[in-house]
Amino acid sequence: MQKQTETNFTNKAYSIRISLIVALGGFLLGFDSAVISGAVKGINEFFSMSDAMLGFAVGCVIFGAMAGNLLAGPLADKYGRKNVLIIVAALFTISATWSALATGYTEFIIARIIGGVGIGGAILIAPIYIAEIAPPQLRGSLVSFNQLNIVLGISVAYFSNYFLVNYGSESWRWMLGVEAIPAIIYFLSLFTVPKSPRWLILNQNKSDLAFKTLDKIGGHEYAKSTVEEIHRGLQKQEVKGKLSDLFNSKYATIMTIALGIAFFQQITGINAIFYYAPTIFEQAGGSTDSSFLQAIVVGLINLVFTLVAIWLIDRIGRKPLLLIGTFFMTIALLLAAFAFYNATYNFNSDTLSKIGNEEIKNKLTSLDGQSFASQTILFNEIKNKLSEDQFMQFKRNEITNLISINSTLVLIAILLYVAAFAISLGPVMWTLISEIFPSKIKGIAVSVVGFFNSLISFSVTQVFPWELSNLGPATTFSIYAFLSFCAIWFVYKYVIETKGKTLEEVEILLINK
Repeated sequence: MQKQTETNFTNKAYSIRISLIVALGGFLLGFDSAVISGAVKGINEFFSMSDAMLGFAVGCVIFGAMAGNLLAGPLADKYGRKNVLIIVAALFTISATWSALATGYTEFIIARIIGGVGIGGAILIAPIYIAEIAPPQLRGSLVSFNQLNIVLGISVAYFSNYFLVNYGSESWRWMLGVEAIPAIIYFLSLFTVPKSPRWLILNQNKSDLAFKTLDKIGGHEYAKSTVEEIHRGLQKQEVKGKLSDLFNSKYATIMTIALGIAFFQQITGINAIFYYAPTIFEQAGGSTDSSFLQAIVVGLINLVFTLVAIWLIDRIGRKPLLLIGTFFMTIALLLAAFAFYNATYNFNSDTLSKIGNEEIKNKLTSLDGQSFASQTILFNEIKNKLSEDQFMQFKRNEITNLISINSTLVLIAILLYVAAFAISLGPVMWTLISEIFPSKIKGIAVSVVGFFNSLISFSVTQVFPWELSNLGPATTFSIYAFLSFCAIWFVYKYVIETKGKTLEEVEILLINK
């Protein structure tokens, strides 16, 4: 009995070790997604970007992720999950190093897109590998390592940015380059993990090699029964679905739910918050150091409430979490809009002295003693006093010196928004996507939905800098609040509860519906 206990412990430790190594892909995904938030100001000044250029520099990583979404699945089926993850680790390393050393805008964009391809591969293949390698009794917790590592990577990126923000005149290079360290560790560690047993049998017909890995994971009997189960599945495997199958009327409800949730997960502005967190806090009048510190808190809140979501999702269900989360997201976005709507912009000796550009300061000295009730009124007043370039510099760099706002309310709103997202649209979307598609179309459907999700995310991050500069924070957050309210309606009307149902029961329910 004692020997069996020790064997079980050894098997469990082996599975956990493999999963932790592979889940480093999730860490790099989260780190790469969030680290750009600290570099925005530096790259903006170094490359002299317009709003459109800045939006693309930040959002192009998602452009790369869309390519990664489309390529990762077929490549993983052909060459194996492990080999694709090794390529992903190499792409992260190249991207981090090249973007940190870039001297031109074009090569910076190329470097970021390369990292985006890595993100697109990691977000699909890492959880697939873990699910295939994990024994049934550990699968849920081991797959969750990937989601936890994503939010952990986001938090670490915010910490890293905070400590590097004053590290030289081009600190943004260090912020982006430090990612190469965990990427190299990931690359080397992947050579120590086995190939997926299921892939070995289904694609390589190497049952003996698969058996050896499964024996280490769960013991001799587990390995024997699992190999037999895989072979039985292979014998009765139906023809894989095609892209055209997604437009079959019997899948209409499933595709409506999947594309709708994928749309609202991104259109409500989550990546704008993560990518531009320090910028938002600076818009609220914070100093550079305090805005980076507040971004750290955002990352920690995201981590804590992701843990809460993992704890609650099988207890209260998917739909209740979505309804609760989207409701509080709407409230939070309205609070942020309210705070910026009630902000004033004041010209006096103190605020004028903070304007760093002497030419802009001299042209605006005549406004000493005046106060403006909104950003729109302010811009209308000063745009004729400044050149086009000066007006752009003022909107980006100087307006934060003039604002008087309830910054505590802004911080509370952002933290509430992130917490609400972390217990709802963040993790629940991917859970639903993995549950609602029949086996026949699951592979192609998940790739299409992932691509669509990335496309919406890219659009949001591309437009956000323009919205802040031209519509103002109050209108920007109001738009997101309206879209979040629409998400509540969508979830209530269309999303079904899958808690406690087998995948077969979910399939029958949705196809009949």
